[in-house]
Amino acid sequence: MNQQTDDLSDILKIRNEKYEKIIQMGINPYSYKYDRTHTTREIIDRYDTLEGSRVAISGRLMAIREHGKACFGDIVDAEDRIQIYVRKNDIGDEKFELFQLLDIGDFIGISGEVLKTRTGEITIKVDDFELLAKSLRPIPIVKEKIEDGQRVVYDQFADKELRYRQRYLDLLLNREVREIFKQRSQIIRLMRNFLDSKGFMEVETPTLQPIYGGASARPFTTHHNALDMTLYLRIADELYLKRLIVGGFEGVYEICKDFRNEGIDRFHNPEFTMMELYVAFKDYYYMMTLFEEMVSTIAQELLGTQKIRMGEHEIDLTPPWQRLDLFEAIEKYSGHNLSDKSLEEIRAIAKALHVEIDASMGRGKLIDEIFSEVVEPHLIQPVHIMDHPIELSPLAKKHRSKPGQVERFESMIGGREMCNAFSELNDPFDQKQRFENQMKLRDAGDDEAQMMDEDYVRAMEYGMPPTAGIGVGVDRLVMLLTNQPSIRDVLLFPHMRPIE
Repeated sequence: MNQQTDDLSDILKIRNEKYEKIIQMGINPYSYKYDRTHTTREIIDRYDTLEGSRVAISGRLMAIREHGKACFGDIVDAEDRIQIYVRKNDIGDEKFELFQLLDIGDFIGISGEVLKTRTGEITIKVDDFELLAKSLRPIPIVKEKIEDGQRVVYDQFADKELRYRQRYLDLLLNREVREIFKQRSQIIRLMRNFLDSKGFMEVETPTLQPIYGGASARPFTTHHNALDMTLYLRIADELYLKRLIVGGFEGVYEICKDFRNEGIDRFHNPEFTMMELYVAFKDYYYMMTLFEEMVSTIAQELLGTQKIRMGEHEIDLTPPWQRLDLFEAIEKYSGHNLSDKSLEEIRAIAKALHVEIDASMGRGKLIDEIFSEVVEPHLIQPVHIMDHPIELSPLAKKHRSKPGQVERFESMIGGREMCNAFSELNDPFDQKQRFENQMKLRDAGDDEAQMMDEDYVRAMEYGMPPTAGIGVGVDRLVMLLTNQPSIRDVLLFPHMRPIE
């Protein structure tokens, strides 16, 4: 057992002994409620009107400074931090004895007079307090100071992996992290407001699906005991939403969790949030304009600007954005025109470009891998990459003027794919053939190729109007607008490898 472990054991023992003493005093260390009159931020902002008034606040005790028969401390709630002043003469012997059993991290409720100390710090002079919840484990203490009017944090709770695994401590100790997740909530609310203002209806579709589809990915599999059937966590909600277009709705969207049994990196988590939207009588040109408007509107309302920082780059989200054919983009950054190349020629080009490939990859998958490795890192400013190979897009409509391509675009910002959108395929004969081609790819070893969905084809046979659809990676949009480098920084509880 090392010194650090020994020290922790000693602290835990001392805190448990304090807990026992509090019990012996006849006090419940875990209260039921506390009626506060103000938050810390309200007292700070309204000091001029609250000076001399009696207030009640509650929060976590995050500092204790003892001075004989008096103590100073700091209480932190969800909004801010405020100093408290506790004197034995003001609260009595028994309460002062209880206060001396408190530790940093305990939740307390206090009441008292609002005043300023001789140094000008807003303080509450305590006349009564209650223990609301005893903290049995020590909280890592973040030290900070003010330099040239700026808050400087040192000895920070900064271990990335530990912060992800113990997000509750990360949120508690790093207020900047709390702000990121407040902004995430705002972004989703602004997205809903924007879509609702356009007259689209929010709906809910199944998370458990008998046939997974709507994307190229491997699913998580489960079993329903009562029905004795295999079910899959959805990899997308596309096929259900388009059934609703067949059913007569003309604009539907869903913000939901999708699940893909794939690798984890700074852009991918097996559980992630998507917004999918489908609009009748529109095409992918309409959807490009709508997406530009949505992202720029959210940025303006969230940040007050459409020019944002992402790492070392300034990105201008002001519409209209550049539009670029996928094959033109590959030729621009690789020097190779792949549009008329055979499978073997593209495979040879991929090897020459040092793109990692395998024997199961068809022509479309090879083109996609080349694009991802060679082109994506250059696409910093917003651009719509248009007109993808038909082999890659089994749910998109054939291009009206480019044979072998479909009316599909991916919007790239900061070298990241932000959305995927189509003029949706609504020809049932073509759709069935595309599904059959996907099944051939599965037989050849591509376990991410899409499944045959006979019911979806049947729905289309009843007639599906021209439709535009889009899937937006909400987590990636949050990364962009909060300037975060990893998806784990915008997920409250990202998936982590088990500790050995």
